[in-house]
Amino acid sequence: MSNQKTIVSLDIGSSKIRTIVGLVEDKKNLINIIGAGISPSGGIRKGLVTDIDEAISNITTSLEDAERMSGEPIHRVFVGFSGPHVETYNSKGVIAINGSGSEIREEDVDRVLDAAKAVSLPANREILRIIPKSFSIDSQHGIKYPVGMSGIRLEVEAHIIAGHTSAIKNLEKCLYETGVDTEEIVPSSLACSEAVLDKKQKELGVVLIEIASGSTNIAVFEEGTVLYSSVIPIGGEHVTNDLAIGLRCAIDTAEKVKIEYGTCLPKDISDREEIDLSQISKTDAHVVSKKQVATIIEARYHEIFSMVREELMNIGRDGMLPAGAVLCGGSVKIPGVVDLARDSLQLPVQLGFPRDIEGLVDRVDDPSFANAIGLLHFGHRYGTTNNFLDFDFKKIFGSLPKFFKKLIP
Repeated sequence: MSNQKTIVSLDIGSSKIRTIVGLVEDKKNLINIIGAGISPSGGIRKGLVTDIDEAISNITTSLEDAERMSGEPIHRVFVGFSGPHVETYNSKGVIAINGSGSEIREEDVDRVLDAAKAVSLPANREILRIIPKSFSIDSQHGIKYPVGMSGIRLEVEAHIIAGHTSAIKNLEKCLYETGVDTEEIVPSSLACSEAVLDKKQKELGVVLIEIASGSTNIAVFEEGTVLYSSVIPIGGEHVTNDLAIGLRCAIDTAEKVKIEYGTCLPKDISDREEIDLSQISKTDAHVVSKKQVATIIEARYHEIFSMVREELMNIGRDGMLPAGAVLCGGSVKIPGVVDLARDSLQLPVQLGFPRDIEGLVDRVDDPSFANAIGLLHFGHRYGTTNNFLDFDFKKIFGSLPKFFKKLIP
């Protein structure tokens, strides 16, 4: 009989803090969701801790709610990490192969990845993740799994994700004060991809677009691995701010207008349609045009997708991703967002819902839970490490053969 284990994810966003408890079996890909806790993310803004005491209180509330629902004590968590302060870099590493018969071993892969990490970073940055895109042996390029092959020169093209040192330390302190240990801190774009993308999409070529509250995270996959990732410092809260300014109303009122009446399709709305703010607000009592609301929302989302397209142009993938774009995050539920994204990106577009889950599906079957569910898949698929800054691949992913074979479609 397969052994069951409990995995807990903690998605700390700029709008909500989500804790999900899942049960998994070694031989199953499905994750059984048994508990969920959601709290406001007061004390956290754009991925940065702005008030430690308030952040600790809200994280604790989310954890306790998930514990009560699941009946499982929470001691260790996989943590999602994102925000405009996250930066990405491409790097190369080169080493000479030593040993009898010049056969490449796991130790050689460790060494070449260490060489790729020797990239010049600002003093206040720390590497969160290094992802091998492809290897080269002598003149043979495009190798996914080099262990066991022979050669005298091994190269790697790698993608590095780094975060602000103080942001990482402050987040660690919050988690320490809540009484839980960190299994792994995972960049949001990687976690979401585990939940909403399948192997075929990653192999063909796809861009994942997570529009969160404080930022938009993108990750481009091709040939089964990460080709590129980036963070755009615009998210759903910017739409709310635009509405507050354009409608001359309070932020809370603007958020309610966005949720209840928001759409990205102003052409489908009559000029005569209006919204009486007194029906949804105690502070604002004037009437606004529903078409004006849609026009404001459309403009900001168009800007986001235009910036995503610029990123794709920079890497030569504009209109060149057969699997198109997959949207996730709490800010992609606005009506018309898929049509606007399709027109802006000139790609097939679909919403990304969490995959391979059972149990309390009705609570988490939503694009806003992609990060939290992806963290569970990440933990189940790759294993854990006690120190998220330890980049020995055998410690992070178990054995290298196991890790690379899981990456191969």
